[in-house]
Amino acid sequence: MYSLGIYIHVPFCRSKCGYCDFCSVADFDGALKDAYVKAVLRHIAESKSIASKYTVDTIYFGGGTPTVLGQRHLIKILRAVEKAFAVSKNAEITVEANPESADSRQLKRLRKAGFNRVSLGVQSSDDRELQALGRLHSFSGAKEAVKNARAAGFRNLSLDLMYGLPGQSVDAFLLSVREILSLSPEHISCYALKLEPGTPLYKASPPLPPGDEQADMYEAATRLMENAGYGHYEISNYAKHGFRSRHNQKYWDLSEYLGFGPASHSFCGGRRFSYTKDIKAYIDGFLKGGEVLDEYEEEDPINRLGEYVMLRLRTADGIEENDFTRRFKMDFQPFAEKFKRYIEAGFASCDGRAYRLTTKGFFVSNTIILDVLSAAEEMDLSRKSKSVKWGEKNSCAQ
Repeated sequence: MYSLGIYIHVPFCRSKCGYCDFCSVADFDGALKDAYVKAVLRHIAESKSIASKYTVDTIYFGGGTPTVLGQRHLIKILRAVEKAFAVSKNAEITVEANPESADSRQLKRLRKAGFNRVSLGVQSSDDRELQALGRLHSFSGAKEAVKNARAAGFRNLSLDLMYGLPGQSVDAFLLSVREILSLSPEHISCYALKLEPGTPLYKASPPLPPGDEQADMYEAATRLMENAGYGHYEISNYAKHGFRSRHNQKYWDLSEYLGFGPASHSFCGGRRFSYTKDIKAYIDGFLKGGEVLDEYEEEDPINRLGEYVMLRLRTADGIEENDFTRRFKMDFQPFAEKFKRYIEAGFASCDGRAYRLTTKGFFVSNTIILDVLSAAEEMDLSRKSKSVKWGEKNSCAQ
């Protein structure tokens, strides 16, 4: 049987943060929540036809703020997944939460029901920064949520942290990093604030720290976390040994996953597809019949190559030459040539087996990835550029 990840999108929040452009609503009632749950349960039940091929080893409830849905509904959805699919005994089962919705009673019930990982959106230890972002919690509230999660029995805790906030200095951000480290989570996600079109912060257009200062924040934070025992295994993610996010790794290594809920995405059976971002349309589609797919495409070799390069270069594992050749039956040499100047400038490295971006390279990864991918555009992809035998390698020094 093949392994499969399950993602459940819960589109509800107590309030919308100023930077958020995710599919979620804060203006909802109990009837909408109940209808959403019925639609998701119907969606899961309709997927039973393919379930026999897979063992589910990761389940991720994201949002939105899943804990706003309430433990009764969350557990009901988890039981539906367990009924429809074979779920492995050691499956990683994650629920996202914000500190203000992570109360002790709910967390205890979720842990008892089988959830074993919590991802908390802390974002900053500075209450003024939290208010500027539109967050509802204070840092003391975040510390209380961590305490509640530990008391409930969660031994796999991830905390989110943001940098590049309006008016934020390097020193202020590093104080937040140290405060987060003092909470001893098993995993930390650290990402830059982006002003997304249509959000209140985008409209307000506050000045953000310049790029060089953000680069300093990123590199200094990486050093602090690595010195504290956290491996930097993906551009925005750090983990203690054995606590990488198993679910997110499925996205990065092109493993299969199924999404349920509005705006959820799937990659399964050689197809990529996603569902409508309109919550009511999603509900009506599964309860009354109607179109719910937003995008659908059969897997394309050229697109798959580009996605592979992009996702692998986001990780500390990088691109292994042998793996690339096995997957795409193409000569890696044109891509190796692209890496040369980045290796010389300290943005990338090669150990004779795999090409990786350095911390410095991670910060400008989009530019490097586009340049590396241009090697594919320069090749004749209507045929294989060379017949490369499995096991053949290119030297990093060539």
